[in-house]
Amino acid sequence: MPVMSMGDSRHAAVRARITVLLGCLLLASCANVPVFDETLGGTHSQAEIEIMGARGPLSKKQSKAVLTRLAAQAPDAGALERHLAVEQAVAESPLFAGNQVSILRDGAQTFPAMFAAIHGAKHYLYLEYYIFEDVSCNGEQLGRLLIQKAQEGVRIYLIYDGIGSISTPADFFTRLEAAGIQVVQFNPPNPLHAGGHFSLNDRDHRKMLIADGSVVIVGGVNLSSTYESGPGSSLLAAPQDVWHDTDLEISGPVVIELEKLFQEHWREQGRPELASEDDSSQPAADGSEVVRIIGSTPKRLKSRYYVTVLSAIRNAEKNIWITAAYFAPTHREKEDLIHAARRGVDVRLLLPAHSDSSPALHVQHSHYEALLHSGVKIYERDDGILHSKTMVVDGVWSITGSSNFDYRSVLFNDEVDAVVLGKDTGEQLSALFLDDLRNAKAIDLQTWRKRSTLTKIREQFWRLWEKLL
Repeated sequence: MPVMSMGDSRHAAVRARITVLLGCLLLASCANVPVFDETLGGTHSQAEIEIMGARGPLSKKQSKAVLTRLAAQAPDAGALERHLAVEQAVAESPLFAGNQVSILRDGAQTFPAMFAAIHGAKHYLYLEYYIFEDVSCNGEQLGRLLIQKAQEGVRIYLIYDGIGSISTPADFFTRLEAAGIQVVQFNPPNPLHAGGHFSLNDRDHRKMLIADGSVVIVGGVNLSSTYESGPGSSLLAAPQDVWHDTDLEISGPVVIELEKLFQEHWREQGRPELASEDDSSQPAADGSEVVRIIGSTPKRLKSRYYVTVLSAIRNAEKNIWITAAYFAPTHREKEDLIHAARRGVDVRLLLPAHSDSSPALHVQHSHYEALLHSGVKIYERDDGILHSKTMVVDGVWSITGSSNFDYRSVLFNDEVDAVVLGKDTGEQLSALFLDDLRNAKAIDLQTWRKRSTLTKIREQFWRLWEKLL
């Protein structure tokens, strides 16, 4: 979610103050979107694609077998091969074979999976969240569970974002630290606590939980009380209060890449390097999915997520189905979606009808007319607040994570996303997309053009600030 959007109405005053501060920062220094290197669209040989297993790089024979299986699942083997090669060049992280991937839908599925992973941990836990609150699941409080695991001897390391978790009571973190849990605040908003690096814009927007190096839960779901409400809940005040989101539960060799990202953030926040954990029991590589982890950060000249998404859009042959919580596309993203639709690709956008950030919703609407005119199909989900960030290309390439389809995820945030190459996950995410469309309304171009002049002016005003949303 954007820095301006903290999770629920309790954060409205905080959002307003932060918006003013960030506006001043923007006027002082405008960040530029990275330029996509057109030469990366060239032809690459399959030999350039490195695939890792549980014990290191696969042999050429093993890699070829994996690629052959993936190509057989794709509608166009040549397109998949080109995309793999391009992504290999831009992502700077390896592909890992042999992973198991499960899709978790909303807080109703994600919270139980998170609590189960914590319960099952025997050695250590890594938690990294933009919003970190003392949430509950089936009557159990997160804080009590973490303290219990620490007392059992489980080593627990927590990174939470200084802005995203600004409304979490300080005594919650104090209780965790008193129990021996090591806690780090990412880029504190108070310059006196920033340790030499003060930035309100650079935020840790990642959401991931790693247990014993064997399982990771990653995606768009924060450890936030907003996900405790759902259909039938006594806490539910109105249908739009329900938050819809998507996470992945992954086990297999790729988990080591997520551990590396966490440990890197830990060091960057001035903490001692984490000792190597016991890796005597390596994760089993008995899954069928090939996964690549994309860890994006503004410290790099190019956002790995951004370039990977552009390469996927440009190599699409059949369809591009995107679910986006906050839709403020860069010029290049918007143009590539338009070009894909014009060349016959089925481009569909599932976007929110309600949002915790009204400015972001106005910016989203400002892009509709050009997209609809080119043949892009747009749907608005109106049975809650849509917070998912997923994309499926040709039913075999998919990405799920913390990155929004907006400027902030490209320019300012540290993000984490999982690219999955496999028919099973692609088909499941496609089925989920189609199911979500049942609760969405298609936007018609002719009707859309009839909205009021005042509405259009409001959209264009917030468009001036879209880099912040």
